[in-house]
Amino acid sequence: MQTTTKAGTQAQRIALMALLTALVAVLSYFGGFIKIGGFASISLTLIPVVLGAALLGPLAGAWLGAVSGIVFFATADAMFWFGLSLPGTIITVMIKGIMAGLCAGLVYKLLEKVNRYLAVIVSAIVCPVVNTGLFILGCFIFFMDTVKGGAAAEGLSVAAYIIVFYVGMNFVFELIANIILSPSIYRLIEFRKKK
Repeated sequence: MQTTTKAGTQAQRIALMALLTALVAVLSYFGGFIKIGGFASISLTLIPVVLGAALLGPLAGAWLGAVSGIVFFATADAMFWFGLSLPGTIITVMIKGIMAGLCAGLVYKLLEKVNRYLAVIVSAIVCPVVNTGLFILGCFIFFMDTVKGGAAAEGLSVAAYIIVFYVGMNFVFELIANIILSPSIYRLIEFRKKK
């Protein structure tokens, strides 16, 4: 006998987790290939992370964030960061992915009883903020020599250099895409479940 939960039966939850895991893997791998003006890359990876965190819980969000990090290591962008610091790259990428998914799930759980739609919106904001915030922290801890050199060459402060060259439009796009798409897709899933 299958038990029914918020996201459906156990089999439905497993199928949804598998689908979101595959989606995160594909988006993580191919996301870096889409460029805005040849500089900033577009990433939609955090959308299924937010959906998994909301529909399946904080641990599912953490898992999906971890998958995103693992797949990133197979991309061309990872080679740049590995060249700066292999351990720093692994630690930064894994912690930021896991914590972004976990925090999105915890925030959803906290606000779910107030309003599920509001909970998804706030989770969709928290996920890229945590992801980017921990990336910036990783830059300060592991990549400071490179950051200082780049900042000096551009005549910028270290903080301004990180914001302009490492975060920039990527964060803005991720935040906007998450705020618009995560709640919309969540609503579609909830509507479909009610039918």
